[in-house]
Amino acid sequence: MKKVLSILVCALMVSTVTVAQEQEKTDEKKGTISFEKTVHDFGEVKEEIGKATYEFEFTNTGEAPILISNVTATCGCTVPSWTKEPVLPSKKGSVTVGYSTIGRIGLFVKSLTVINNGDSGNITLQIKGTVLAKPKPEPTN
Repeated sequence: MKKVLSILVCALMVSTVTVAQEQEKTDEKKGTISFEKTVHDFGEVKEEIGKATYEFEFTNTGEAPILISNVTATCGCTVPSWTKEPVLPSKKGSVTVGYSTIGRIGLFVKSLTVINNGDSGNITLQIKGTVLAKPKPEPTN
């Protein structure tokens, strides 16, 4: 009988500790990454500019630092850079994206995935627009 009682007391203690640890995890403060906008339309851009660039700005509206660990693009024609240091609560950071226009005539829609430690998980940003071909030179006589 003492063994059964001892086992029940131990089981109760273990479950109490487990519940307390789970509660601590849910009470952890997290950062919240809030982008001013998540889609940018370049409109019409000329092929000869070489690269169209846009900076997506965000604010940490949470209670803990935000850290962007990586930004992935859907293709090699889209090159991202981002704030590498932790962004403290109420401070700003950014993700800058460059789209190579050379040889890419026509409509484009490209996505970037922002991998971060914030409470909203990974965030998708999008750029779009239309690349206009270089004008053909007039023939000379």
